[in-house]
Amino acid sequence: MSAQQSPTYQDLFYRSEDGLTLYARDYPAPVPDAQCVLLMHGLSRNSRDFGILADRLSRHYRVLVAEQRGRGKSDWDTDPARYTIPNYVRDMFTLLKAANVNRVATVGTSMGGLIAMIMNSAMPGVFSHVVLNDIGPELCDDGLNRIKGYVGQGGPVTTWTEAVAYNRRINEVAFPTLSDEGWEQFARQIFKEIDGVPVLDYDPRISEVVNAEDSDAVPPDLWPVFDLLAKQPLMLIRGALSDLLDTRITAEMQRRVPVMTYLEVADVGHAPMLKDAAVIAAIEEFFNQ
Repeated sequence: MSAQQSPTYQDLFYRSEDGLTLYARDYPAPVPDAQCVLLMHGLSRNSRDFGILADRLSRHYRVLVAEQRGRGKSDWDTDPARYTIPNYVRDMFTLLKAANVNRVATVGTSMGGLIAMIMNSAMPGVFSHVVLNDIGPELCDDGLNRIKGYVGQGGPVTTWTEAVAYNRRINEVAFPTLSDEGWEQFARQIFKEIDGVPVLDYDPRISEVVNAEDSDAVPPDLWPVFDLLAKQPLMLIRGALSDLLDTRITAEMQRRVPVMTYLEVADVGHAPMLKDAAVIAAIEEFFNQ
């Protein structure tokens, strides 16, 4: 494990059980006994998704922002069959050990929320608070098929203008009111620049497990695992236009955990970006419970 200093966070590199070098942003605790928060991104995303939220939370908490294998600064896996939830779960426990943290609050967006559910079932009590961002124990076919249609399928782009256009094409259904400036910022979250050319910041082979007919990328029945989340404060954030988490699944989650805090974000689909001041304030208030 090594760390390199950055203005607001340290770059934390650590080794997975199977030998990959993985990465996380580590925002230092403002006081020695501050609680730690673990932020986990979605399928094809990276730590930049949480830049604004992490900066805000770091005023009161130590914040770890993970990048799963095959994303961002983490190594790509030579065997794409290992891009599965169980391996991500093991990697996150390895990260917590490397960071010398035993118990955390967490925010999991999409796939990150699935990881949180499985982590909680594998080690009850690891989380003090859990925020699920636009994800539940079931996935709607419309959203899942849309994601399958673009992950790993991006054609080559040569300019940032083309990168913005590509991003808008695959995500406009989820963000119909996003400004031109917003699309530019969004593109720079999902692309990195190599020799002046924008490149998607993930291994395109992550799509192989997701698209496989016998895929175990998502466990078949997560309702019993979700039920275990009732043992600590739980919050669900849902995009009002979400095609991955519909109102039926949401209502069943609320029925099973009536005390779950619920926030619906208007005019947004899958998944809310967690940048808006009101959403961040709601997460902070939840963590203060």
